[in-house]
Amino acid sequence: MDHRLTPEHEELRRTVEEFAHDVVAPKIGEFYEHHEFPYEIVREMGRMGLFGLPFPEEYGGMGGDYLALGIALEELARVDSSVAITLEAGVSLGAMPVHRFGTEEQKRTWLPRLCSGEILGAFGLTEPECGSDAGGTRTTARLDEATGEWVINGTKCFITNSGTEITGLVTVTAVTGRTEDGKPLISSIIVPSGTPGFTVAPPYSKVGWNASDTRELSFSDVRVPAANLLGEQGRGYAQFLRILDEGRIAISALATGLAQGCVDESLAYARTRRAFGRPIGTNQAIQFKIADMEMRAHTARLAWRDAASRLVHGEPFKKEAALAKLYSSEIAVDNARDATQIHGGYGFMNEYPVARMWRDAKILEIGEGTSEVQRMLIARELGLAG
Repeated sequence: MDHRLTPEHEELRRTVEEFAHDVVAPKIGEFYEHHEFPYEIVREMGRMGLFGLPFPEEYGGMGGDYLALGIALEELARVDSSVAITLEAGVSLGAMPVHRFGTEEQKRTWLPRLCSGEILGAFGLTEPECGSDAGGTRTTARLDEATGEWVINGTKCFITNSGTEITGLVTVTAVTGRTEDGKPLISSIIVPSGTPGFTVAPPYSKVGWNASDTRELSFSDVRVPAANLLGEQGRGYAQFLRILDEGRIAISALATGLAQGCVDESLAYARTRRAFGRPIGTNQAIQFKIADMEMRAHTARLAWRDAASRLVHGEPFKKEAALAKLYSSEIAVDNARDATQIHGGYGFMNEYPVARMWRDAKILEIGEGTSEVQRMLIARELGLAG
């Protein structure tokens, strides 16, 4: 399978690469250090059309595909992961559920503003007592027949893009009924920001991704119209499984970008840092370490592009997405560790990008499904029931 980029995709890659180096790189360190959301950078990403990359033009999108999204995420993450995860969550978790499962009215109401970056969307799935066990959702939503409204109660945690000044909606998964044998029926419901009873907590104090927005959300008798149901009632579990399958490709692209960024920074440092009278890049130990880092990043790129290509062509991609996410997230941690080691004491200083990369890498093995969950999915796709 040929994973070389088309001229259009290569032009996109170069455009985002230039934006990342000329706009993001000079400014993001200060945002990161002060735990501030980079509104100016995000607005520029919106003007570039990045939030609309995989969506049809009729809804304000760029008419591209998931490969285009992955290319943009990889190039952004080579410089900074906070900006990259803002785009990833805004597209694959915020807007994609509306695109995949929304009614025509919901699409025309929300997608143009989401595609332009005027507003951000969030995906309220994870809860304090059920992380990987998303089927154990405790948030509830009951339909008040008298008013024609959903009444939502519960708590969500670790939700990206949920509390910014431009957050427009959160799609919430909630139990809306039970099967005859007592199993929960989970549905997805759109909750606009500012709805009474919808409370957004202060930002988390995080190890990494410090220039991105992550919060806990609470819902106390939150009422939204019955028409805010996204897709079929009781199909929310299947919906978010599809969204997570796609999202793993996006996270893999982001992780690949971080891994490649570690190579970029290590190469530049090895060529200029002198020890014992010569550049440290002339030492075979450093050369081999960087060669291994490049090998990992290259392989991860092939993996996520293969999964994206299968998605774009309508082929099964669940296993390939899990493989790509598992491998790329783990090698991102490896490359971040090695890049820090190459930089020595300077790698522990926040003024160097590799310090951010080291802090940002670990969450990639957790978010969008832990490494353990990916191995479980791969085993199931191989026919190993358990």
